[in-house]
Amino acid sequence: MNPVEGVLAREFPERRVAATARVPNGNHKQTAVATFADGGEVVVQTAADAAALAVEAALSRAVRERTSIPVPRVLASGALDGAGYVVTERAAGDELHERFVSLDATAQRRVARSFGVGLGQLHEQFTFDGYGRLAGSPRGGQRADGGEATAGGAGFESEPATNRGFDAASADDSDWEAWFSAYAREGIAALPAAFDGCRKRLADAVAAASLPANPPARLYPWDFRPGNALVEDDRVSAVLDWGQPMAAAPGLAVAKVEHLVADWYVEDGAPLRRAFRAGYESVRPLPPVPRAYRVAAVVHSAVDSAGEVTRPGYPERTGAAAVDFHRARLDAWL
Repeated sequence: MNPVEGVLAREFPERRVAATARVPNGNHKQTAVATFADGGEVVVQTAADAAALAVEAALSRAVRERTSIPVPRVLASGALDGAGYVVTERAAGDELHERFVSLDATAQRRVARSFGVGLGQLHEQFTFDGYGRLAGSPRGGQRADGGEATAGGAGFESEPATNRGFDAASADDSDWEAWFSAYAREGIAALPAAFDGCRKRLADAVAAASLPANPPARLYPWDFRPGNALVEDDRVSAVLDWGQPMAAAPGLAVAKVEHLVADWYVEDGAPLRRAFRAGYESVRPLPPVPRAYRVAAVVHSAVDSAGEVTRPGYPERTGAAAVDFHRARLDAWL
């Protein structure tokens, strides 16, 4: 019995599985769509890092509860044979990554605005005492039948409202400048040799940055972007990936999400940038976004977690064209 079959047998013992299909996405998780004999469908994700997947499941639940962002309902989460798993509803819609460029200008601006609204809500709802990777309060996962999963789960407490129960893994490090500098340098170091011509200028820009001493720490959703969303009727119908969340100054998340929304797919991103910012400002004031944040946002978007250069646009740029895109964005901020 493979891991997906094991999860389905545990969580849905009374339902016969008609088919499972692997979804070839992601570097850290394995994803499959399961179809039951009665026609129902669920999405099953498994990962070797059970604690990290439990954090993602708990954050998904919290975002669904506290914001207007469409997040598929988590049906179950836990650990089985040492691996983590999460089961969600299958959301309706097409891959926004593939559809974005075919949307008309009005729909594109509506999508960009929705990402601004969503990020503003995330920054209103999730606050922290420090900066860095997020971890949850250890507890059991949630079973599809409402019970507690066996050991290996971890979650976020939801109450009281004034103390959401979220923690930054590096909460004891309250030095924002030191944390951000290390984060930016890590991204610069991860760039492949094709970026050697600008590596020193990137490091100099970070070293010379004038940063706030103690900005508020807000949720920094690592992959909040069209590439992890579905679209239906020209509107975002689901945001799917809440893995690897962090806490950071809100301007850093604004810089990254704005880049991935306004710059990634179109030649002239100005209308999308205005729509994104208007959406954010409909929730809360736009935070300061120093140039160093924008440099770090592009650097950390240029290479994926496997060390490969990311492929912007659709159809996706590859090879030298992808490197040229990232270099052009970096040059614009340098």
